[in-house]
Amino acid sequence: MPAITERHVIDSVTDALQFISYYHPRDFIQAMGRAWAAEQSPAAKNAMAQILVNSRMSALGHRPICQDTGVANITARIGVRAELEWDRPLQEIVDDAVRRAYRSDTNPLRASVVADPFGRRGNTADNAPAMLHVEMVAGDRVKFDVSAKGGGSENKTRFAVLNPSASVADWVVGTVETLGAGWCPPGILGIGVGGSVDKAMVMAKQALNEPIDVTDLRARGPRTPEEELRLEIIDRVNALGIGAQGLGGQTTVLDVKLRSFPTHAASLPVALVPNCAATRHVHFTLDGTGPAQFDPPDLSDWPELDFRDAWAGARRVNLDTLTRKEITEWQPGEAILLSGHLLTGRDAAHRRIEQMLAAGEPLPVSFRDRAIYYVGPVDPVGDEVVGPAGPTTSTRMDRYTDMMLEKLGVAVMIGKAERGEATVDSIARNRAAYLIAVGGAAYLVSQAIRESRVIAFEDLGMEAIHEFVVKDMPVTVAVDAYGSAVHVTGPRQWRMPAGTAAAAR
Repeated sequence: MPAITERHVIDSVTDALQFISYYHPRDFIQAMGRAWAAEQSPAAKNAMAQILVNSRMSALGHRPICQDTGVANITARIGVRAELEWDRPLQEIVDDAVRRAYRSDTNPLRASVVADPFGRRGNTADNAPAMLHVEMVAGDRVKFDVSAKGGGSENKTRFAVLNPSASVADWVVGTVETLGAGWCPPGILGIGVGGSVDKAMVMAKQALNEPIDVTDLRARGPRTPEEELRLEIIDRVNALGIGAQGLGGQTTVLDVKLRSFPTHAASLPVALVPNCAATRHVHFTLDGTGPAQFDPPDLSDWPELDFRDAWAGARRVNLDTLTRKEITEWQPGEAILLSGHLLTGRDAAHRRIEQMLAAGEPLPVSFRDRAIYYVGPVDPVGDEVVGPAGPTTSTRMDRYTDMMLEKLGVAVMIGKAERGEATVDSIARNRAAYLIAVGGAAYLVSQAIRESRVIAFEDLGMEAIHEFVVKDMPVTVAVDAYGSAVHVTGPRQWRMPAGTAAAAR
């Protein structure tokens, strides 16, 4: 066999990271399409339609599916007889590929990795280093799994060591019920059972790279205890009624993937790693003949749909003339199309504002009666106004709610997922509103942004405060001016009694 060179690895991993930034796996597209076709909840069906339309647009435009282009998660399985022409550790080789992929001129990806995690948290600016896991296996080739994992789903990872007699299904279902919508369902659950703490976590993460096959599994029936557990968990989780984006619906997970390993007699380690509606991964094998080649999905893999039909009766809102009285007329779950001027700001910007207020410094922008969008967009290319610009998880901004609503007078907040109880109370007290854009539809959202300029905190990079001019930006009312929250009412409406989810399919 010819030697596998550093160049083969770098070129292949670079191309893989670019490939998965704009192509969903074919099995994921098809599974999402089936879920969309079967969904009865109008809000959830609309959200899945946006995800699918965004997916097809990203594939055609070769631009990121989600503005959070993720941390590079890479597993390398090196055959013990493989001939390698490597002079450096694999971590250094892979990191070179990450830098090339994320700094691409034609499709730059957002750098989200920060160094010194409990200190200054400075951005590495190139998304390196990768999270690399290496295994030695039989054979003379090197196999790679390459995925890009966003922060919203990664932050919902959970681990527990259960009593050996405990129910894994009970723990998983109970845990998913507490996760909220910040992981952007519908997606995949990866579960690792057994081993040690680290082994269980690795198994759960790696299980997410397996093909979606629950439809075939259900048709032929389970053959192992692991397969029985997968079906039990997927049916019980979907019966919770959480639905797409947490809006309430029939499909919260498209599949449940599970791996197990022997463990200590006194232990039952269980790891849970969710993957979001921007599930992105690809797999390849190097044999020394050159870099890997990747086959894109076919356009026929996406269902024929036009999400604009769902917005035909949406309320149109002019942000430049918006009044508090208008806000009180909005209904929970209502579809809205926003036009006008919109501010952006997320974690770092809110923290900077808090520090400036504490120091008695004047702010560089007035927030009074304005709308603020929690977003960190991808850099634009060509004639783009802005790159993909989907919402980030809003609960991280909850600690700043009183500051923004009561002190600074913000009227509307826009993000994704639910808000905490104190934030909902503050929204009602201030007659404000909270809207959601669809997580996993970043390229679609960016098409509504007609102008963009940085107006404050330029040093924060993608977390700087921008001012967008938007035209018909699609959002949904998540918390109205009286504190009614669709992330509470939606799942309550669509929750099914235990044992009925499988029968409904």
